[in-house]
Amino acid sequence: MAGKPKASKSKRNSIAFKMVSTADTGFYYIARRNPKQKQEKMIFSKYDPVVRKHVEFKEQKLSS
Repeated sequence: MAGKPKASKSKRNSIAFKMVSTADTGFYYIARRNPKQKQEKMIFSKYDPVVRKHVEFKEQKLSS
């Protein structure tokens, strides 16, 4: 029962952001990163089910 309490949202290190498809389909993934460790924007090659192929996904700010 004695576990470590979860950090409150204000104390979390990681931030959530959207990975938006460069194929302009509007499809996106939600991802997290620690801005203290990685300052540059992320770019991944992931699967876009709208165009049914792998395309680049670029980081965008998550609107809340």
